[in-house]
Formats: sequence, C-alpha cells, structure tokens
Amino acid sequence: MIINTGQRTDIPAFYADWFANRLKAGFVCVRNPYNPSQVSRYRLRPDVVDVIGFCTKNPKPMFSYMDLLKGFGQYWFVTITPYGKDIETNVPDKHVLLQDFKRLSKMVGIHSVGWRYDPIFLNDRYTEEYHLHAFDQMTSFLEGYTETVVISFIDLYPKVRKNFPDATEVTIKQQLELGKKMIEIASKHGMTVKPCAEGTLLEEFGADCSGCMTIKTYEKAIGKRLLVPKKKGARAECACYLSCDIGAYNTCRHFCKYCYANAEQSKVIEFSKQHDVNSPFLIGNEMEGDIVHEVDQKSWIDEQMSLFDDREWR
Repeated sequence: MIINTGQRTDIPAFYADWFANRLKAGFVCVRNPYNPSQVSRYRLRPDVVDVIGFCTKNPKPMFSYMDLLKGFGQYWFVTITPYGKDIETNVPDKHVLLQDFKRLSKMVGIHSVGWRYDPIFLNDRYTEEYHLHAFDQMTSFLEGYTETVVISFIDLYPKVRKNFPDATEVTIKQQLELGKKMIEIASKHGMTVKPCAEGTLLEEFGADCSGCMTIKTYEKAIGKRLLVPKKKGARAECACYLSCDIGAYNTCRHFCKYCYANAEQSKVIEFSKQHDVNSPFLIGNEMEGDIVHEVDQKSWIDEQMSLFDDREWR
C-alpha cells in the first residue's frame, strides 16, 4: 500500500523527529479530520507499505533519519518557488533548498524525486518575466537531479481568499503563455512539465497532463508494478493516487499566504502547542471516546512483474 505525508501538512519540515519515532515504533494513528473520534491505525512496515510519498518545502530535517526509510519505497516532491518572505514567511532560503534538493536526489535517486514550482500567481512584483527568469535559473541548477517539474496556477479557495485577499486568478491567456515557455525551458534541461489539476490545457505544448502523484510515478520510483485498488483523486480534476495521509490540517508553520491546508495562523499555533514528539498522533494523544480502526494493509507489489524494461517509462 501507499502512505502519504504531505496533503495536510509538511511532516519533513516540522515533524521529522516525530515521524522518525513513528518509524521506530512501527505504527501511526491518524484522526479523521471530519470526525475526530474516528482513528485509523496504520502499520509502518516495509512488508505492508510499498511506498511513502512526501511533499515538502524543506526535506533537510529528515536527512539524519534516512536510514529509517531503508526498505520502504519513496517518492519525494520538493516545492521550490521564487517567492520571498512576503509570501512564504517561514520557508528556508531558496539557494539552500536547491542544494538540499540535489543532496536528496543523490540519496534516493532521480526517479524518486520531483520538483514542484507551484502555485503560480502574478502581481506587480511576481510578473510573467520574473517567473520565467527564476524558472530558467532553477531548472538549469537542478538539471540532472530530477526529470519532473510540476506547475499549477493558484486556485482561490475560501481559505486562500481569506489569507491572501489581494491574490487574483491567472487568466487562461496568461496560463497558456507562461506554460508554453516553461515547457520549452524545462525540455532544454531534461525535464517534463506536469501540470497539477489543470486539465489538458498545456498538452499541445508537450506537457504530461496525466497527473503528478500517479501510480506510474510510484512504480517508476520503486521499479515494480503495483496492483492498486481503484480510487478517485482528491478533486474531480486530479488524477493523482492520494490515500492514507498521516498528517493533520492547520499544522504547517511555513505560513504561506496561498496555503490550501491552513485555515488561519492562530489555529496552527494552537495545534502546534499540542504536538507531542512521542505520541502516536501528530497532534495531541489518545482521547476518551476514540474508536480505533486497524487499517487492513497489504503489499500491492505485483511479484509476477517486479522487473520491466525501462523504456516503458519514457
């Protein structure tokens, strides 16, 4: 099966010590965000977890714990954008992140790490020209360390409108112009652009619009076929295979203005105070009335087709 860590928060950046303890303990407990008394208990063992998916803006805190991940398949998405502290308050220096991306790629392999340059928005400072210049520089720097760059354009969900009131939609014309040029830049540096939940808008320019965190992505990372249960994406326009996320909403302390997972900063601060590095739960601990469900887990690896011709994935 697949365990995800990055749909609700950034575990490597802020909760690496806790996650290391969970790996050592061999299990983790997760509250249903819509029904907190409902608890799922997952075993964290390589015999039942084929891949762990990470999505982070700062992988470095996990580097000292990489030995604990041996035996697990891994796929990492690392988000590096050109925005400053005015937008991404607590995200580390981008030059440091680019170096850490290279280090991570050397650890896990080029097929197990992808770069996210998203979400893209435009204003007087972050213009189309600004984005293209930054994208060209970053793509050049990361050449040879990943084959994938994911882009998306900002979605103005209610949480985003509240926390980032001056954000505006990127027009279709702007998306086409930016997307086409970004695809050309990425191609020069050996990378394929994968738009995230943007439909087939950029397909005619050479983008791979099949999804970014797909089963094929995981299979290429681990070099094995996966026989997975059918599952819909998180959104109607999303083709990714997202399931079994062990994070919690309102716990990411990057405080990015465009964040989709945090409702408001005060809640993040409140919940962060409830974090116990030794608890099986990311936030808080066991509570009276908890109904714990032992998740039925098994490996999805197709042992009949563990090896395949790499040309299939190109």
